[in-house]
Amino acid sequence: MGRIFLTPSFTFMALIAFFPVFYAIGMSFYRIKGFDQEFVGLGNYLTALSDGGFYNAALNTLIFTVASVSLEFVIGLAFALIMHQAFVGRGLTRAIILVPWVVPTAVAAQVWRYMFDHNPGFVNAVLGTEINWLRDPAWSMVGMISADVWKTAPFVALLLLAGLQTIPRDYYEAARVDGCTALQRFWYITLPLLRPAIVVALLFRTVDALRMFDFAYVFAGYSNSLATLSVYAQRYLVAEPELGYANALSTVTFVIVMLVGLAFISRMGRQLVGDAAPRKERA
Repeated sequence: MGRIFLTPSFTFMALIAFFPVFYAIGMSFYRIKGFDQEFVGLGNYLTALSDGGFYNAALNTLIFTVASVSLEFVIGLAFALIMHQAFVGRGLTRAIILVPWVVPTAVAAQVWRYMFDHNPGFVNAVLGTEINWLRDPAWSMVGMISADVWKTAPFVALLLLAGLQTIPRDYYEAARVDGCTALQRFWYITLPLLRPAIVVALLFRTVDALRMFDFAYVFAGYSNSLATLSVYAQRYLVAEPELGYANALSTVTFVIVMLVGLAFISRMGRQLVGDAAPRKERA
């Protein structure tokens, strides 16, 4: 009876979730110009495989994802450890750390682009440099990664803080009695018991970074030098309309994100099973 009552809701949710995906996949098999459609099979995908712009966008996406997620994890873990401590003003500290996360992404991107702009040159004034951040692709990538880390590291910190608060204090007290140093307690207690929260944080951030659009578009528009997979697909959806090719690029991005997400979920499942097995044996 429960399944019968839930079926309409699940059917409605499935249609909303999967119809756009399958519709986009279906359109990717056509060459669409205006109202004219020509079935080309895998032609759009073969075009992508021979398109240097696609490989450049994939490389930009990979560099951005690895760099931003790595920095966000390190900074987020540091923030989480700070917020987990008991000290006067902890509530205010938590609020200050989490402020960047609540700023809309488009607004944050515009503010950071303004700071990196050569005129007025706010970042150059602080660093004492004369770098043209928005004209050099390498430096633009640095600026884009910096903006994303500033925006999203608090989110990682929030997830890791939730994991820290589930670790029993008894473990740390027993370790202190045994003479363990702070570094040993962090390495042998905090990190192993925080592993499920770390995997969840990395999953969310990696999937989000792989489909990042806002910062790349605000910093460089449709420029191939800094385009990510999402920006490159949107370019052929709006700026240079080739809807079939745009949907093929979107499908490839979707498959990449899905495979990465499944890999993380599989890792999470093994982790949970590994954690449950010792408890079952002890019971």
